[in-house]
Amino acid sequence: MTEPGKTSAPDTTPDAAEEKEKEQTLLEQMGGISGLIYSSVPVLVFVLLNSLFGLTVAIWGALGAAAAITVLRVVRKEPLQPAISGFFGVGIAAFIAYRTGSAKGFFLFGIWASLVYGSVFLVSILVRYPLVGVIWSFLNGHGMAWRSDRKAMLAYNVATLTWVLVFSARFIVQRWLYDEDQTGWLAFARLAMGYPLTAVALVVTVWAVTRAGHRVKKIEADVAAEEREIEERLRAKYSGGQKPEGA
Repeated sequence: MTEPGKTSAPDTTPDAAEEKEKEQTLLEQMGGISGLIYSSVPVLVFVLLNSLFGLTVAIWGALGAAAAITVLRVVRKEPLQPAISGFFGVGIAAFIAYRTGSAKGFFLFGIWASLVYGSVFLVSILVRYPLVGVIWSFLNGHGMAWRSDRKAMLAYNVATLTWVLVFSARFIVQRWLYDEDQTGWLAFARLAMGYPLTAVALVVTVWAVTRAGHRVKKIEADVAAEEREIEERLRAKYSGGQKPEGA
């Protein structure tokens, strides 16, 4: 109980702090909340300018918006990798739109990228190296001990499968809109299937990382206890089993 006049302290337990840190790390790898917002700006600029001034102006406008975002992130000293990746992504999309001479070509790279990503995540499950677990272990310098635990593997499989479903949904819907020449709806689907689906997948990923982390800690604790027990048995055997000379 807290003393009268004092408010309870915020939850600073190791598990709460660890889960918050994991969520922040995952968000940082995606560019943070601002990165998710920035990624929609070139798309909006492209669609708006294309409807008003045509394809050429829309292409240059999207490239200009991507470049401005990159500069802004440099000035604000934010993580640069997501900005650079976003700029090259917009550049490839703009090049495809220019080569095809069609506004819908701007979305073609993202459509096929979703298929590739979804396929890679699915294959990782089939070969028993779920990509969410592999990526998390790589980013944080952890080992692959979680692969020996059934529940940890299940958690990472569920998280990886969630990303498979996200990428598959994006590909199926946006590919259909592309074939139907629905450029406006294609842009809407690109944005609408970005934040919401990413948020769902991120929640599942945080759950999987937390659950698997607890399992790995238990495994490491069990191994350490077993090693201590063996060490104590050996110490007792060789220190207490010898008789003094002349006895």
